[in-house]
Amino acid sequence: QAQLVESGGGLVQAGGSLRLSCQASRRICRGNTMGWHRRAPGKQRELVARSTDGASTTYADSVKGRFTISRDNNKNMVYLEMNNLKPEDTGVFYCWGQYAYWGQGTQVTVSS
Repeated sequence: QAQLVESGGGLVQAGGSLRLSCQASRRICRGNTMGWHRRAPGKQRELVARSTDGASTTYADSVKGRFTISRDNNKNMVYLEMNNLKPEDTGVFYCWGQYAYWGQGTQVTVSS
């Protein structure tokens, strides 16, 4: 059984929005930093956003002001609200939990 399960990806036009969700296990989520990474076509996986257990956040420069990470520790859920999407945002988005836990990813495709 998967410990991190992403959902919410899909196809969207540039300028549109999507909300990604990650269902984590209590063991992984509780007290730990959680986040989202992206693997764009032909590129390495890179940080998009992270949130500590205390909900302090970190964002890649390319998504600042457009994406918002949030979490619900009671439900062991992590979210990524993505607004004003750009074609460059296209890729597989992975939920991450410290220290080395990964979901299988959800595809986000942004068309021009």
